[in-house]
Amino acid sequence: MRRLSLLAITLAAAVAGGCGGGPATPPTGRVQVVATTTIVADLVGRIGGGDVELRSLMGPGVDPHLYKPSAGDVWSLSSAQAVFYSGLHLEGKMGEVFAEMNRRGVVTVAVAGCIPEPELIRSAGFSGVHDPHCWFDVALWSHTAACVRDALSELDPGHADAYRLRAAAYVEELAALDSWVRERVAALPPERRVLVTAHDAFAYFGRAYGFEVRGLVGVSTAAEAAAADVQQLAELIAERRIPAIFVESSVSPRSISALRQAVAARGFEVALGGSLYSDALGSPDSPAATYAGMIRSNVETITNALAVRAGG
Repeated sequence: MRRLSLLAITLAAAVAGGCGGGPATPPTGRVQVVATTTIVADLVGRIGGGDVELRSLMGPGVDPHLYKPSAGDVWSLSSAQAVFYSGLHLEGKMGEVFAEMNRRGVVTVAVAGCIPEPELIRSAGFSGVHDPHCWFDVALWSHTAACVRDALSELDPGHADAYRLRAAAYVEELAALDSWVRERVAALPPERRVLVTAHDAFAYFGRAYGFEVRGLVGVSTAAEAAAADVQQLAELIAERRIPAIFVESSVSPRSISALRQAVAARGFEVALGGSLYSDALGSPDSPAATYAGMIRSNVETITNALAVRAGG
């Protein structure tokens, strides 16, 4: 209730400050856009180009599952002409905010809405809910370009051709990226393609590129790893001598540390293969500052670590 009250008060202030019930016309002439995650912001920026003024709510390494909008965020959202978010309940604590923005005339776009529903993965244990981490299948993620292109073209028809051309070029880039991932993974023997991570964010990656994926907790990082789950996964790692497991940049490493200790207690030393980017891009000066960079960084980290023969 306190969260809803804050939303109502902040929205009222935003409307009063703008002297109206909807987004003000931008003085720059560019479309005012807000994206929730860094992954969505990269997508919107590639298609919007210089015709949009873009702000990302969440910075590098921020976990969208747990993110709660501040009063400043609500102000930014209410001042935008369009808000792009991932969808599929990834931004689980922002649902009411999106609904209120939509009622106030701000265009809200869930980019995952352009992915054909039969191609989405159902979340285990959550009836009717899809796994939101669809960006890890590059070919699947390319569908989202159409959502951004169409929304921006409707808001700004004078630049519709530019949005269309940028979207088409980006889809071609993603097709090339998808081919690169498949070639890189093909060098890894099938029996080595077992990916153990902090939370279950890589199901789409596993399905698309032939990996068995084991997440210590479910699709949301709000969950905690049960002791029984740690022990069961440790037994599998030791028995199959999986050479490496991975932490994630936006998730606490505590559960993976506990898992490594449980594996060691079984007489096998599993390596820490490195840090993967799961729900957010890396910092601007990192190789994972863009979506394509994130995918390449993850694939290199995974394949390099799993190619090493297990010892101990």
